[in-house]
Amino acid sequence: MISQICIVIAIVAYLSIMIYVGVSYSKTNTSIDAFYLGGRKLGPIVTAMSAEASDMSSWLLMGLPGVAYLSGMAEASWTALGLAVGTYINWLIVSKKIRRYTNEVNALTIPDFFSKRYGDDKNILTCVSAIIIIIFFIPYAASGFAACAKLFNTLFGLNYMVSLFISAAIIVLYCTLGGFLAVSTTDLIQGITMSIALIIVICFGVSQAGGVSNVIENAQALPGYLSMVNSYVPDTGSTTPYSTLTIASTMAWGLGYFGMPHILLRFMAIEDENKLTLSRRIASVWVVISMAIAVFIGIVGYSLSQASVIPTLEGSNSETIIIQIASSLSKYNVLAALLAGIILAGILAATMSTADSQLLAAASCISQNLLQDFGKKKIDTKTSVKIARITVIVISVIAIVLASNPDSSVFEIVSFAWAGFGAAFGPIVLCALFWKRSNKWGALCGMVTGGAMIFIWKYGIAKLGGVFAIYELLPAFILATVVNVIVSLVTAAPSKEIVATYDKVNAK
Repeated sequence: MISQICIVIAIVAYLSIMIYVGVSYSKTNTSIDAFYLGGRKLGPIVTAMSAEASDMSSWLLMGLPGVAYLSGMAEASWTALGLAVGTYINWLIVSKKIRRYTNEVNALTIPDFFSKRYGDDKNILTCVSAIIIIIFFIPYAASGFAACAKLFNTLFGLNYMVSLFISAAIIVLYCTLGGFLAVSTTDLIQGITMSIALIIVICFGVSQAGGVSNVIENAQALPGYLSMVNSYVPDTGSTTPYSTLTIASTMAWGLGYFGMPHILLRFMAIEDENKLTLSRRIASVWVVISMAIAVFIGIVGYSLSQASVIPTLEGSNSETIIIQIASSLSKYNVLAALLAGIILAGILAATMSTADSQLLAAASCISQNLLQDFGKKKIDTKTSVKIARITVIVISVIAIVLASNPDSSVFEIVSFAWAGFGAAFGPIVLCALFWKRSNKWGALCGMVTGGAMIFIWKYGIAKLGGVFAIYELLPAFILATVVNVIVSLVTAAPSKEIVATYDKVNAK
């Protein structure tokens, strides 16, 4: 009983800080630019940690350890490696370019950037990209709500749906109040909290498992568990080869970074593009260390189950591994219970840091891109911010409905949404920034092809099995890029004004 009280105290304290930040920044939202991009005043540290905290989500503390716990090193490690490489390259080649370009054309959102980059006066690109963002962000946000609900349900036995409503309410509250600055500042706090949680979990887990040597010995007893070219199959207790094609497919997670709206927005919002170098270093180091620890936690978890420190986890329940470890830690004493509370607050942080960014990006698509840019509605600043806040609430309600199934897998939902953004927006972002000949028709066709191919491949072609049973992001990204290039080449070249702007941006 005392342990649960201490955990509740730690979590309530954390949530109170989040709400306080939202209230504090609510007074700064005097313009649309402030609400969506924080007036482009983010510092390098906030930019780095906000981008990565909003990127990693509950996937880092639930999905990734859960995959490693069930099947061993291969899938989790290749996925993490692909993401680490993608993170670094995205910061290296995209961040400065998109900050410079969006500032030059005065674009506040990713859909807005697409239309202004290609001189799309009818804002067709804005409309289509906004719809794609809404389609994929709603299930993405749902995965975050589901992760929070699983936490409260597993820890306190609280009804899943009640937990779902409480989690969503907190996120919506500080997101609608504070806008982009609140979201980015809380992301910094959440990134720090996630880091502390990972350190506590790994230290306690290794000690309870009997040390690193015992962890390795237990893992080696399972065929293929520690291999990078074989994967352990928990249902049969056997091993299956992890082929070169499968490795390439898994590492394709890294391609998703080029099309993630909530990450690209952080690049756009930094106060000085020259400070992105420092941001890149901070972000890259944090991502590599945090993912390595998360994978190892999954491996340690198996030894903890063998030692009966935590129960044996199956299926999607493997994603509660850190919750189970925190619950075990909380039973020792008051200090341990408070530390467990910090761990669980870290899971909330991982979830909220992504959900709030997604809700804000989706809201901007409706109030700014669909109503004002595409619909040509004249709306004053106060009304626009109000519409954005209402949109956050409406999208959250839909996400709650989608997350109502307690057996849903956080990893699988995130995987699908990540692929959608990567394939629909990744190729167009790269072409927009690095290829002068790219035009609006190529961008439009590539975008639609990438988004549609995610559904076609996952629910159709992949069912054929064999070489087709790969992560849908890889084939969809490649096809979208090819379509973008071909259509751009067979249609009219961009106007002189668009080319002049491109040259001006790239001359700096």
